[in-house]
Amino acid sequence: MPQSRADDAAKVAPRPLHALVFGASGYIGTHLVPRLQAEGWTVRAAARNPRVLEARPWQVERVAADALQPDTLPTALAGIDIAYYLVHSMASGNNFGALDLIAAENFARAAAAASVKRIIYLGGLVPQDADSEHLVSRKLTGDRLRDGPVPVTELRAGIIVGPGSAAYEVIRDLVNNLPVMATPRWVKSRSSPIALINLLEYLVRVATLPQAAGRVLDAGGPEFMSYASLMQEYGDVVGKHPRIIPVPVLTPSLSAYWLALVTTVPASVARALIGGLKHDIPANDAELRALVPQRLLTFKESVWAALEAEREHTVAARWTEGMLMFRGGRHDYAFYAKRASGSAVARATPQAISNVVTTLGGDVGYFYGGPLWAIRSWIDWLVGGPGLTKGRRHPTDLRPGDTIDYWTVLALEPEYRLTLNFGMKAPGNGVIEFEIEPVDEQQTRVTLTAYWHPAGVWGLAYWWVLVPAHLFIFKGMTREIARRAEQASPPQIESRA
Repeated sequence: MPQSRADDAAKVAPRPLHALVFGASGYIGTHLVPRLQAEGWTVRAAARNPRVLEARPWQVERVAADALQPDTLPTALAGIDIAYYLVHSMASGNNFGALDLIAAENFARAAAAASVKRIIYLGGLVPQDADSEHLVSRKLTGDRLRDGPVPVTELRAGIIVGPGSAAYEVIRDLVNNLPVMATPRWVKSRSSPIALINLLEYLVRVATLPQAAGRVLDAGGPEFMSYASLMQEYGDVVGKHPRIIPVPVLTPSLSAYWLALVTTVPASVARALIGGLKHDIPANDAELRALVPQRLLTFKESVWAALEAEREHTVAARWTEGMLMFRGGRHDYAFYAKRASGSAVARATPQAISNVVTTLGGDVGYFYGGPLWAIRSWIDWLVGGPGLTKGRRHPTDLRPGDTIDYWTVLALEPEYRLTLNFGMKAPGNGVIEFEIEPVDEQQTRVTLTAYWHPAGVWGLAYWWVLVPAHLFIFKGMTREIARRAEQASPPQIESRA
């Protein structure tokens, strides 16, 4: 092609938009990255923990960045046209509102310095009389982003219906776990739930609309429903019909503790959500519907879409968070996992730790609490389970798919991680994971975590009864692993000590 014609073609065919998904390891970011790729965008994914991004099956650029560490932002924002701001500090404790404002200010300043054309921020629907720190913080975060010179498009959404969405998982856990539930008065509050696929469509399309720059746009579904109705309709879909009894004495604080007890949604997230549930939160979304026409799914259609996404294994989550195959293939097993951990630090190399961990089971056993392991194995055998099964393919070598007694190796990353699926009979599905992390040149930390996806109220009861034993055993196991690794460490580790 002659040079002049090549130049003309280059002018006609614009380059793909370059988007930064800031908070790519979170719920929306995890789904938005592949959605943008499908639209032909060039995508850079950013998160505080780069290891989480490495586990994602994406062919995109990955960077580690934290809005609370301004020096990490220039690299993340360099050459970016559209920056999606999807982070919040809701799980960081009681001061998350202040952290959100600092992060937003840092990001706005860095985006301006990098000549970003637009920031797309996903906030929350905010009623006029909002006094919830969660809702107020989401609004103030948008305001702080708008204080910078880069145009901001803010989408405000309420309940997002999709696997892993905290509000949706609360509804799912309550229906699956409790045939009769005493609920706070907020079950009468109404909201406009939106399907995940509809929200993703909005997020992608508004980025290319000049008339959306500088706007605050509500995003909602076609229905305005109470939380009681949401639970009843979800129950209709999955064949459960819980009896809902509102109890006025359940205050927001008591409600948060109650949710932590009967659902698997992280307690810090549940506390932040509760404050906003007492409000009716409609979505005044006529403007956004006009800008981005699409068919909005009803709540029941959204639930069916969420369940189908799980069946097709299209839920792009780290397996410990909710892949269906690690929940026994059961939609009624909780998406989020209850967790218990123990850890220890060894004056040893990661390789020495890994060498010890990969010998567990078989003739070696489980390093600590032998009588407790034996009791559990006999109980499982008595109810028809494989608890007395012993043996492994090789005394030290492991591969994914291997069986170790009644465990199955799900994943093995030498000197980093070993993941095992629990094979005994129990009301739910469990996984344990050993993680190995260097502390400095001389020390390595080994952490053992159990992830339990309960099946209904019995699965929750099973978990709470065994938590003390788990904590006791895991602390002892990691201490013993550390001791054995130190004994086996090469001499140079000792000489550097």
